[in-house]
Formats: sequence, structure tokens, C-alpha cells
Amino acid sequence: MIKVLFVCMGNICRSPTAEGVLRHFVRDRDLEDRIEVDSAGTHGYHVGEAPDQRTQRAAASRHYDLSEMRARKVAAQDLDYFDLILAMDQNNLDVLKRICPPDKHGRLGLFMAYAKNFDDDEVPDPYYGLGHGFDLVLDMIEDAAIGLLEHLEQRLLTMHPHQIEGDSGQPSR
Repeated sequence: MIKVLFVCMGNICRSPTAEGVLRHFVRDRDLEDRIEVDSAGTHGYHVGEAPDQRTQRAAASRHYDLSEMRARKVAAQDLDYFDLILAMDQNNLDVLKRICPPDKHGRLGLFMAYAKNFDDDEVPDPYYGLGHGFDLVLDMIEDAAIGLLEHLEQRLLTMHPHQIEGDSGQPSR
């Protein structure tokens, strides 16, 4: 089992979108028993809230249902539990690096490192922008999620059946 956590600031726009998209792809490939997906925020501004309505609308237009998700803040145990913790931007990655024990830093990275069609390092925060930003974010997340899933499938092929953890094996750009 490979466990992936997506992280943004409030866990109401980018990270729940990434969670919903990757879950959808994982389900389509019948890998739900091999890949676990979750999301969280570095700040607790929106704990318990559903994803932003604009995020849900953009996701629903592409058949991703985020309505049951609820925002939560990254917890200390997440840093031990998840094999791969992917931030949506450098600021949130920096927060993760500050709270994560140094021996777990290999689990941390930027989600867009897995993108194939976008050269951006970060998924922009659409919260304060215009509505079209949510579609761009979704385009970027779908692209990176496809690359991430390919990476995870390769990792699953090389994993020992009882292996739980390993180095993150993140791509270098």
C-alpha cells in the first residue's frame, strides 16, 4: 500500500481537488486496495468545511465529486503515516519541512513535479481569483495526477508484497 497526502493552505481548493482526481483515477484502475489518498491543509482556517463551492462546481463539471470531503489540518501523525506528502506550492512545502522530522523529508515534494504538460512548479491558489482559475487548477491537477499515478504504478510493480514504506522515489526535474 502506498499512502499519498496532498497539502495546500486551507484544504478547500487545491488539495481536495487533487485528492478527488487521484481517487477517481485510482478507482478507474482498480487500485483502491493498493493506493490510499487523502488531503489536508497547513492551516486550520476551514477545518470541518466542505471544499469551496467554486472548486466543487469545477470538479463536478468533469465528474469528480468532492461534496463529502471535509477540510482538516495536517497532523503530526500524518508525517509518519503517509509515504508521499505532496504540497501544491513552495510556501506549503516550506511549512511541511518545518514541522516534519528531518528523517522524513524524503516523503515531501511538490505535486507538479509529476506533471507532463505543464512546466509550472506550483498549482496556483484560485481562492481569491476569478472563476476561470478553478478550471486551470483542475487542468494542472489532472496532468500531474496522471504522471503521479504512472509513478505509483511503477513503484507498486517493484515493491515487495509486504513493503509498506520506502524512499519517496520522487522524480527530479
